[in-house]
Amino acid sequence: MALDRKDLAILAELTTNARASHTELANKIGLSSTALARRQKALEDDGYIQGYQATLDLAQFGLTTTVLVRIALESQSDDALKAFEAEVVKCPSVVRCFLMSGTDDYILIVLARDIQDFERIHRTELSRLPRVARVQSSFALREIVNRAVPTVVFGETKR
Repeated sequence: MALDRKDLAILAELTTNARASHTELANKIGLSSTALARRQKALEDDGYIQGYQATLDLAQFGLTTTVLVRIALESQSDDALKAFEAEVVKCPSVVRCFLMSGTDDYILIVLARDIQDFERIHRTELSRLPRVARVQSSFALREIVNRAVPTVVFGETKR
């Protein structure tokens, strides 16, 4: 399915307010509620929309410390990668994990309550991951940008 301006407008609106009603979206985009509902269903069926979720204020849960953890494995063999990946998904404090190019094999995003909590996470979760040769951690001081989707996807390239 080729996306047109109306489809992109629907997606842009839903990324900022996934709870918007069909009527509300239709009015903003200039469609009837029926046409909007049909287009939204097609976007879901075609995989452009993979789900809807609430954005939580993690500070309300005491998770105020974001840590970027760089991991180097002792080997980049298929067995080492598979072993690490099978275990890192079990770490409850890891919210994102990326296989990387360059000097680090993985970058993890870890959420913790504070530095002491991160020490516990390091000791009980990260240090137990298989085939790890090196762990380096950096603490985020402040979040500047947090977008689910880059605005360029919707044709918005303004800064």
